[in-house]
Amino acid sequence: MTKTKEPHDPLSLVEAPERSGGGSTSEATPPTEVSAKAKRRRFKAEDKRRILRDADACKKPGELGAILRREGIYSSMLSQWRAARERGEIAGLSKKRGRRPKEVDVRDQRIVELEREVRKLSRRAEQAEAIIEVQKKVSQLLGIQLLSSDEERS
Repeated sequence: MTKTKEPHDPLSLVEAPERSGGGSTSEATPPTEVSAKAKRRRFKAEDKRRILRDADACKKPGELGAILRREGIYSSMLSQWRAARERGEIAGLSKKRGRRPKEVDVRDQRIVELEREVRKLSRRAEQAEAIIEVQKKVSQLLGIQLLSSDEERS
């Protein structure tokens, strides 16, 4: 037996991946997928109360860890919820996020109503003035003499 010398090529030692040309699917590698960004879990107040109740009922070693694993929460979350409960913030477990609504002053509401009424009345006054101007022009065209406001009073 004679050995033939193959040229030493570092790339020849690494096998190139085979490409499937529509052959069997068992040899084809699955396409790489990038998973979407994980969403933060939000717990409703009733879920927090239930988990706290279950955690408080734990007597045996390992029961609390089983609850934490089952619910998929950390012990720090449980301690934060307990602290909120002790501070009397049970309603705080379901507190709404975002800006607080501004307190509406009764005087401010009255000012807004009055400004709206002033705008409405000023529009009506402008319409009335426009109608009066049209009446004056029509009377001039027809040659009708209109009484002045002083003559109407006497």
